[in-house]
Amino acid sequence: MQASVSGRWGSVGDGWWLCWPGTWFRLTPCGFRLSPEVSAKEISKGSVAMEERYEHKKQARIQEVVRTKMDCKYVREEHMIRGPHFLVRLRSHTVYENTPVQLFCTVEGFPMPIVKWYKDGLTLDLSSGRYLVETKGGIHSLEITRCCTDDTAQYTAVACNLHGQTSTQASIIVKRFKEDEETCPYAWLPYTASMLPKIHYTKIHITFTEKFGPVFSAEGGSATLSATMTLNPNLANLQPEAQWYRDETRLADSKWVKIETGRGHTALTLPNLFKDDEGLYTLRMVTKGGTAEHSAFVSVADGPPPVPGAPGAPMDIKIHDANRDYVIVSWKPPNTTTEGPILGYFVDKCEVGTENWTQCNDHPIKICKYPVSGLFEGHSYYFRVRAVNSQGISKASRMCDPIAALDPTEFERLHAKKLGGKLDVVSYHDEVEADGKPPSAPSGIYASETDRTYVVLSWKAPKYSSKAPMWYFMEKSMADSNAWQRINTQVPIRSPRYAVFDLAEGKQYQFRVLSANIYGISEPSEPTGRIETQELKGVPSAPGQVISTRETDTSVLIQWAPPKEPNNLIGYYIDQCVKGSKDWTSANHKPHKNCKFVVSGLTKGETYVFRVQAINELGLSDESQESAPLTVKAALTAPSAPYDVALLNCDGKSMVLNWKKPLDCGGSKVKEYYVDKRRSGTDMWREVHIPAVTQRLYKAEGLTDGAVYQFQVFAANLAGLGAASQHSADFSCEAWTMPEPGPAYDLSFCEVRGSSLVVEWQKPVYSGSGPITGYRVEYAKKGTSDWVTANEKSVNHRFLKVTGLEEGSRYVVRVRGVNEAGVGMASMTSDPVTAKAVEGSQEVSCVVDEKSGDIVMSFESCQMNEGSQFAWKKDYKEITDFSKGVVIKTEGSSSKLIFKNATKEDFGTYSVSVTNIEGISSSYTISAEELAKMLALSYDIRHPVIPLKSELAYKILERGRMRFWLQAEEISSNVTYKFFANNKELSGADPNKMGHDVSTGVIEFTMDHFTEENEGTFTCQITDGGGKGQSSLVLIGDAFKAALAEAEYQRREYIRVKEGPHFSEFLTLQVGDDCSVNLVCKVANLKKESQFHWYREDTEIIPDVKPDLGSGLCKLPIKLFSLKTAGVYKATISDDRGKDMSQIDISGKVFDDAINKISQLAGASAAEVVIHCTATGIQLQCHLKYYTSEMNITWVNGETKLSHSDKHVIGGTPAMATMEVIEPEGRDKGKYSIVIANPETSHKRTLDLSGDVFEKAFAEFQRLKAEAYAEKNRGKVVGGLPDVVTIMEKKTLSLTCTVCGDPKPQVSWLKNGTEVEPDDQYVVSLDQGKFASLTIKGVSMESSGRYTMIVQNKYGGESVDIVVSVYRHGEKIPEAKPTLTPKTIIPPKLPIEIPQSKSQPAPSPAPAAPSPAPPKPALGKGAKSPTPTRRK
Repeated sequence: MQASVSGRWGSVGDGWWLCWPGTWFRLTPCGFRLSPEVSAKEISKGSVAMEERYEHKKQARIQEVVRTKMDCKYVREEHMIRGPHFLVRLRSHTVYENTPVQLFCTVEGFPMPIVKWYKDGLTLDLSSGRYLVETKGGIHSLEITRCCTDDTAQYTAVACNLHGQTSTQASIIVKRFKEDEETCPYAWLPYTASMLPKIHYTKIHITFTEKFGPVFSAEGGSATLSATMTLNPNLANLQPEAQWYRDETRLADSKWVKIETGRGHTALTLPNLFKDDEGLYTLRMVTKGGTAEHSAFVSVADGPPPVPGAPGAPMDIKIHDANRDYVIVSWKPPNTTTEGPILGYFVDKCEVGTENWTQCNDHPIKICKYPVSGLFEGHSYYFRVRAVNSQGISKASRMCDPIAALDPTEFERLHAKKLGGKLDVVSYHDEVEADGKPPSAPSGIYASETDRTYVVLSWKAPKYSSKAPMWYFMEKSMADSNAWQRINTQVPIRSPRYAVFDLAEGKQYQFRVLSANIYGISEPSEPTGRIETQELKGVPSAPGQVISTRETDTSVLIQWAPPKEPNNLIGYYIDQCVKGSKDWTSANHKPHKNCKFVVSGLTKGETYVFRVQAINELGLSDESQESAPLTVKAALTAPSAPYDVALLNCDGKSMVLNWKKPLDCGGSKVKEYYVDKRRSGTDMWREVHIPAVTQRLYKAEGLTDGAVYQFQVFAANLAGLGAASQHSADFSCEAWTMPEPGPAYDLSFCEVRGSSLVVEWQKPVYSGSGPITGYRVEYAKKGTSDWVTANEKSVNHRFLKVTGLEEGSRYVVRVRGVNEAGVGMASMTSDPVTAKAVEGSQEVSCVVDEKSGDIVMSFESCQMNEGSQFAWKKDYKEITDFSKGVVIKTEGSSSKLIFKNATKEDFGTYSVSVTNIEGISSSYTISAEELAKMLALSYDIRHPVIPLKSELAYKILERGRMRFWLQAEEISSNVTYKFFANNKELSGADPNKMGHDVSTGVIEFTMDHFTEENEGTFTCQITDGGGKGQSSLVLIGDAFKAALAEAEYQRREYIRVKEGPHFSEFLTLQVGDDCSVNLVCKVANLKKESQFHWYREDTEIIPDVKPDLGSGLCKLPIKLFSLKTAGVYKATISDDRGKDMSQIDISGKVFDDAINKISQLAGASAAEVVIHCTATGIQLQCHLKYYTSEMNITWVNGETKLSHSDKHVIGGTPAMATMEVIEPEGRDKGKYSIVIANPETSHKRTLDLSGDVFEKAFAEFQRLKAEAYAEKNRGKVVGGLPDVVTIMEKKTLSLTCTVCGDPKPQVSWLKNGTEVEPDDQYVVSLDQGKFASLTIKGVSMESSGRYTMIVQNKYGGESVDIVVSVYRHGEKIPEAKPTLTPKTIIPPKLPIEIPQSKSQPAPSPAPAAPSPAPPKPALGKGAKSPTPTRRK
């Protein structure tokens, strides 16, 4: 207390007392405390009334009992983890020497914080014994028992635990006791309020280095807001206190919020986001000397709904009027921008310590308030709410903090009983014994809360001193009806507070209350006045006009008029929409209370419209009218102050000044500057000039020679005038005469990279005694004075690339001009620059455009701000001359510098930078050699030869028209072309045609009639822009004849199809399912006289079945299809209108396809392999639909593929495929397979030729072989004998023939079955074993008869009959009628022995056994035997 105190002081017992007029106060270490009134006389006597002391102790005792009972009564949650927090902070004191003083503080936190004490920033030395430190629970004290002047200091208590630290400070001032002060009536006091001097707190400057920005998340996520800062001074014992707020409500550690604070850092974490967490979060760093704060909005959108279309969760659950058996729950409704309207809400409860949520209401309630009854006294509960619409039920809201169902007036009934003058017992009023009487009537009944369907009533309990318990009865009556109805008939009311439910909406009621105990019921209390339940008025009306204004480049300020009918307004929801999209989204997800809201997270440059809805407990109002469209961009502000005012020249009467432009232009270009001056040492500023300055170079004239001046500069933009710059250093107005140059100015940087940067500057205004010949650049790390010269040799241009820098280091640069006199003054040091490239920055590229041939430099900026532009320079001088074909094209974030007519003088360094953004720049250096190459390439592109995909070719079209065409790589719509034939230009007029297709690059010319006159060279010449192309086609000789023949054929074909009989389907070769092969075609446009013919190799084929011209389908079967039947087949159809022909060449692929099809069908029909023995070996047979040797058939023995040879004979008949093992042996046993393959599949059949199967087959082979050998070598008549012989009597008959056999056969003759005995008439001979004869000399009539010749050896033989007829001379020659008597075969002698010869080769395949020779025709009359008579 800092005031002059006038009163009386006194000491009583354990403390000091002050009598302020009429009242005594007890002085405590923390201040004054009001004490019950005592008389001055009692104070002076040193005694205090015992009754007052007793009353004080009684109240203390009651409070102790209350705390004990509360600890037992409530079901509490676990301790929240939280950092330290001072509930009572230290207070400063001023005391005299040799007097005691105490400092007190109270701290809370979990775990319990530890407190350390500091004196002027140093740890307090407790070992000296001068300081007493005590700790009791969370109360900490520091006592100095005997102060001295050395104890004057600032004392700090620092509390810390695992989750952070906090501190509190206080000053102790110890004053010396002076003699003249003894007369002061208050000198003996240890301290007084009037003695406290004004405390000057240490000013701590807080600068945020990293700030948290807006957060956009959804329910169920998490968010962390953190900030780092620098403190100046940064004292360990004077750390600022971090205070976090949400919508101006201070936050503390809980399970929903975690706060961490350390030196220079603080963070707030929201581990499980709900919409309740949405709002404007503010961090305040609080010190005694001031506060630094930063704010940002946290947006929490609805999480995914349990079912699509369900509403968002309600929020902001509040508990009202908690009683022993009921509570009233209220909440705020969610926004429904895209969901359907909300139909109602469900309220859930859960008892603390369990996880069983139960629904409190059976049907959805429509308002955002609900009384929950049926609670158990002394139990604690959580509550939550869910919203319902037509699509489903929302997620549950965040549960509220636990609330205990307790009687709020329970502790008002405590009573203290004095026994023997001492405080002994604390009990309830109703526990005090008294007479058995009913209680008196309650009083003061009133309605503390009124709603639509319920009223909360409160009253004053009667004085009651009975031990018997007391309760209440409540009665209600409609207003003026006087018909009282008791409400609580079953549940007694224990506390003087009760909620009456189920009332009619908008009706007037009166209530009264009665008290009761076991002895009876009191009189009713005075009834209440008319209490009217609230009438449902509906949702609020729509808010008024919505106005949006620019704020930042990502946010907009929205303001609106409140609704005319608020109807218990809760807040507002704001919706946003991109102009023209109608896709509305919520800007806030928690009702906003004010009529002003900042919408964050918008897209820069996008145009939005906004609307607002009002909310009350019944729901949402209609939408307001949409705001006017607004494009998001930063609001204009005045620019910041210019800085670094420099002196560039002085002539004794004027000074040339320069300054740096403001760091923040305020969203608008700085248009003008204002300069003020003053004499050094004075306070009065005067304008140097009236009109504004537009450049940062200004000559201040009219100055006094030798005077010292200071200057300050203001910047102005569209928003107004900015702050003044810091005044310049003292500039003396003395003429410069030094021979060296003055300082350069306007240093700027571009192309900043990790190890280099480019610095630019302006030429010094003062050049010295001679012209400037060059410049030197010096650089140093920021904070050091170690200047390094970047160029040992001065440069004559005003830019330099500084290399050799350390990436990430900060540098400053200065420039000095050089002339013949030496090195001049250094420029003002540049702003610091970090040697680090902007993330994502790119370099300039230089190419020659493939289409236009232009030389193009391109640059893509990784960042663009509003108003940013590309600035191109050559040798770091702005390009202003565009007369030579230099063009700058900018689209979005890319820019191009185009040389339309580049020359050899255009080499140099070209740079580009982006305005309004720091660090976005690049350059490209074109050397003379590189420029020459690009110019050559440009010429080739601008004078190109049009590339062709295909050269000039021709195609013969219908009607014999000739199409000449070529295809270019690419052509434009402006392409032109000409066609020539033998250097004569062809016309594209009808009937010819000429055209092109830009998309494909095809150019074509169609000649309607191609004739013999067109033989020669065809040429196409193309011109497209600067490109040209040509292609030629030579059609002479055979090539021309072929083209002409084809053209004529197509012309005839067109006429044929259009006018005469023709083939509608040309010849095709078809293979049937039975492997039959047919030639098929169809003819059309026939008449009765039409004729159809088949030809093979120009030889007509007469088919067995004539073509069916009625149906038009014609077939020609090809029997035994094989290579022998291959060839060129032709069909013709003709009549008097003309003739058509179709031709097919059955060879090559056509033949192979047919064979493959036959193989497929035959393979599928193949039967199992069977054995057939022959005289030459064992033959394996596989029967199938068709076989020809051209089929792909393979025989395999085991894994060995067999091929046709003397050992294995592979063949077959049209109905089967065979493989014969010639002269089989034991090694020929095995599994034999036949594989019938085609391109799609294969078929395999197998026979196991071994064991008994082989033995039986081999025996059969041996038998057949022997029979064949005998048949081959038996006796045989080869030829020469007639069947009938007619001869005249007395002639000589010679029957001669050739015989064969091995061994040589024996020949015998029979006549009419009787052997002919050789004699003079009958002569039998066998010459050389080959020629046998029977000669009858002088035949007679008796010589007639049947003669038989028998030829035989050991292998058998045969007999032949000859009929001899003799006639007399002069008789008619009888007609010879031969009788065809077959030869008679004589079997061999068994067993048949076959001689074995080592040198005898393997027998060749034996032919089939010959059938008996047919009888020869009889000879005519006088005919002789064909064998001449041989003489002996």
